Amino acid sequence: MVLVLREPSQATTNHLLAALPSIVGRTLTLTMKRHLLNKDQVLFDVREPIRSVYFPINAVVSLLVPLSNGQSVETVMAGRDGAIGALAAFGPRNSTSRAIVQIPGECLSCEVETLRNAVVNFHELRSIIISHEQALLAHAQQSATCNAAHHLQSRMASRLLRAVDLHGDNQLLLTQEQLADMLCARRTSVTLIAQTLQEAEIINYRRGRMIIRDVVKLQNIACECYRTVESNYEALRCKDHVHVKC
Repeated sequence: MVLVLREPSQATTNHLLAALPSIVGRTLTLTMKRHLLNKDQVLFDVREPIRSVYFPINAVVSLLVPLSNGQSVETVMAGRDGAIGALAAFGPRNSTSRAIVQIPGECLSCEVETLRNAVVNFHELRSIIISHEQALLAHAQQSATCNAAHHLQSRMASRLLRAVDLHGDNQLLLTQEQLADMLCARRTSVTLIAQTLQEAEIINYRRGRMIIRDVVKLQNIACECYRTVESNYEALRCKDHVHVKC
């Protein structure tokens, strides 16, 4: 269940919406609802029709591929620099993944039909969604490469940095069990790495809350995938048709 907030939030808006020309962004935002997404909330599941499109503000959502043995593999971590389910605006579409909220927070959402009409009326919106989906595909490909080629500690550092970027805060409501699922790793392995990072005063972890204390040191540990994914989304915001300072 999605709860609609009664009071406006102080959080910044979604970067993808902010990148649109002001008249397009305002027109589209007026059709949206502001929501609070709860931890572990499923926005849509595999083979389900996508009926709503989500533009996170400070919530972080994982797109997962469930396996027959009960495990799930994360392909993309999405948040305030993108949208979830936006490709459905180009035609009826069933989801190929499960969208689940990893870090609770706010988002804007609209019905697919509303976005579909906006895409027809505003070519800038159509262009930025297509570019975003290309960045999302590149992100998924980078994740597959990362899982196959890089050490768990480097992968974990990259995921934490990405989560901070998407959430907009260095305090993450993220459990070690969630991290293990996101990394497709054993929880004991994640726990050992978390202890090492805590002893090095890079993170602080307590009762499901992880605080990133030293971003620079964490960046030094992270694999190249963090920078690659970040640069793909930054390039999206810096295209000629967007108006955000890069």
